[in-house]
Amino acid sequence: MPDRTPAPPAAWPLVALFTSGYVAPYLLPTVVGRLDAHLPLSPAQAGLIGSVLLLGSAAAGFTLASRIPRHGPRPLARLGLLLAVLGYGTAAATAQLPLVIAGAVLGGFGSGTATAVAASGIAAQRDPHRTSALGLLSVSATAGALYLTLPRLGGGHWLPFAAIALVALVCWPATGRLPGADRAERTDLTERADGTGRAVRASVRLPYPRAGMVLAGALMLWSLAQNALWGVSGRIGAQQAGLSEVTLGMVFAAALGAGLLGVTAASALGARLGRAVPVGAGTAVIACCVVLASHSHGLGTFAAGEILWNAVYPVVLSYAIGLAAALDPRGRWAVLVGSASSLGVACGPVTGSLLAEGAGFPGMGLVLGGLLLAVAGPMAGVALHVGGRPLTPGSVRRRGGAPAAVLAAGAGTPAGSVPRVGAQELEVVELGRLRSRPLRLPPLRVLLPSPTAARRSRDKTHRRARTDA
Repeated sequence: MPDRTPAPPAAWPLVALFTSGYVAPYLLPTVVGRLDAHLPLSPAQAGLIGSVLLLGSAAAGFTLASRIPRHGPRPLARLGLLLAVLGYGTAAATAQLPLVIAGAVLGGFGSGTATAVAASGIAAQRDPHRTSALGLLSVSATAGALYLTLPRLGGGHWLPFAAIALVALVCWPATGRLPGADRAERTDLTERADGTGRAVRASVRLPYPRAGMVLAGALMLWSLAQNALWGVSGRIGAQQAGLSEVTLGMVFAAALGAGLLGVTAASALGARLGRAVPVGAGTAVIACCVVLASHSHGLGTFAAGEILWNAVYPVVLSYAIGLAAALDPRGRWAVLVGSASSLGVACGPVTGSLLAEGAGFPGMGLVLGGLLLAVAGPMAGVALHVGGRPLTPGSVRRRGGAPAAVLAAGAGTPAGSVPRVGAQELEVVELGRLRSRPLRLPPLRVLLPSPTAARRSRDKTHRRARTDA
């Protein structure tokens, strides 16, 4: 049976989509700060708009987690980029609050769609950690360049929204390299030896259900703590550390530059330390950075906390994305965990604003640091529990052509486990094309004795008969 498993999509279109989807959360401080400064909004209200934007992103991920193979990455990616351009463009083109909020929600849904497609494709890569690291490098470089550029282009709330829409527009050509609906439909077809010869689509349960739920919940709280501080970092720098907008932009750009170095180091390090050490120890370091940045009263401590924090944050995030991809090669856990992270990101700005108003910036830092330390253990535990990458049907076929039923039962099970033929994991069997093919057997060879050998055999038989008589 020939291998009809499609090759994983190219990495660079996924990196482009990843950049387009993540650039909005990366620009959240300047988005919230400019909404507060240039529209009749309080800091809490501006943070709430940022949260609404990211809630739209999370809603897209939860909605599309199981629909990407059915509809195809290319149409969904283009839809997401189109919604991002329309939504953020609308928010940039008007100062009316209802339209700004509607545009932010629509743009957030588009960003979440692009992120979901990228996460699903990254999970299918042979090295998802490397691809996610490249995506974080790209988005960190893009956001760093925007933090250096936007303060020099003037004021107004429209600039960050216009920049996010422009990034989505620039990433549009990359969608041409993604598979379409037809190819994705073939990938999602399941085969079952039921004697009908028809392709039957079966629902396959998620592998590692408990580990996936723990990772999703922990990463949601992890992202909430990160973005609670990130959403008010501009206010900490301006109000508590006494920095100007230009100086803040330079600090944020330097912090994102440190993130580039951190992700580069993580990509070079790879899996040498596993996933548990970078995720657990990295989260503990981030907790210390959060406390340091929230207690800063000058440029030195504020810049140190922000730069060190942003150097470690993408490292931990890249390993967490790779861990979610390892839970399911179809990318469903990657999309669901990413959506849970987006939900935490969405709740971050308003949480940070409420904590800052209620307990001050130092009190907020202590609460967030304690939350990060609390989730470091469960995340490291999931990384220790899930050591290997699940076995995919395509990889088994390429390695040695196992029978279709064994391939089907092995789909979605951890490498090294014994597949259970007939279990719920049974996915594949399609006999229609196989039955239509003629059965080809090797030529049958019959060896006949020569005339001389036949005569000698007859004479020998006659002599034996006379002797017996």
